[in-house]
Amino acid sequence: MTASTRPMGITILAILAAIAGVLGLLAGLAIVGLGGLMASTGGTGTGIFAGLAGIFGILTLGIGVAYLAFANGAWGLKPWGWILGVILSIVSLVLSGLQALGGDFGGQIVSIVIAGAILYYLNTPAVKQAFGRS
Repeated sequence: MTASTRPMGITILAILAAIAGVLGLLAGLAIVGLGGLMASTGGTGTGIFAGLAGIFGILTLGIGVAYLAFANGAWGLKPWGWILGVILSIVSLVLSGLQALGGDFGGQIVSIVIAGAILYYLNTPAVKQAFGRS
């Protein structure tokens, strides 16, 4: 399928996913860097926070890479791109739901609605067909 036959919604999702991926990489690098900075300054109790920053930084880097992969797969209408988009939407729904249960419902409602809308859109017949899924 070419760009002229790619659904406009998929083009928009691919562009937004690429932006999210780049921002995720930058944020992950910053968090890892801050963790390293905290570890190098020493001090009482900073070791555990530096370690946690490193872990969260690596997770953020992974999510950034996943969004870049989805952007690539969505742009090229690869069947694996559809699967990755569904997985990322489900993960986003679960994480936002857990944060909402933790007391941040007002802050997470938009994330829940967006992830749900993307999941719904990816499962429409026209989009599934565009990705070569029946």
